Amino acid sequence: MDEPLTVRANGITLAYRVRGPEDGPPVLLLHRRGVDSTDWTRTAGALAAAHRVYALDLRGHGGSDWPGQYSYELMRDDVRDFLAALGITRTDIVGHSLGGVVAYLLAQDHPRLIRRLVLEDVPAPLRTTSPRTVPEHAEEEPSFDHRMVLATERARNSPDPSWWARMDRITLPVLAVAGGHSSGVPQDGVAALARRIPGCRLVTVEAGHLVHARRPAEFLAEVGPFLGVPWKVATS
Repeated sequence: MDEPLTVRANGITLAYRVRGPEDGPPVLLLHRRGVDSTDWTRTAGALAAAHRVYALDLRGHGGSDWPGQYSYELMRDDVRDFLAALGITRTDIVGHSLGGVVAYLLAQDHPRLIRRLVLEDVPAPLRTTSPRTVPEHAEEEPSFDHRMVLATERARNSPDPSWWARMDRITLPVLAVAGGHSSGVPQDGVAALARRIPGCRLVTVEAGHLVHARRPAEFLAEVGPFLGVPWKVATS
């Protein structure tokens, strides 16, 4: 993708990349934990045929600030203020894993900001009986802030019950893309999330958790038409 730009939003500096025609309808891509906006390079290139594509580095990732304060709600507010800073009043959003959680929280509280929403292998925010653990300290310097990992893992193991309770607020068009049996994300949770969101359509692409990276053509064959991109353009 193109070289990153930066903008101030919600009190921090956020890095992002953009491509596609300036007058194209916007679509915002929100990555999973531990990567950055470059994870969307192929997807962005396909969607840019018909959209102005923005790919954001979430706080604690890549070129965005690593402020030491992390929560899904802060990331939600970062995205809200990022859109305001760029003058984007309504956009499509594609969120993968962590980025999908941020996206559905935004859809719950600010539905008018989102036209259509894609959730890629995003679990339901339900308390688990088998909580995951991560090391308290990173063994080497990563390209993301390990404090962000600790904060988001705690929230994943014990999510705010209001996230689930407010899921029926999301009445805009939603496509949920599940990664299938080889994904590390429990697929019954992905299906439960899709059932909880009114009118959400669920599709499965047997790719594991990294659907858009491992099966880009199949991912775009579902997402492209949902966002208004002709299938042959999206997958070329």
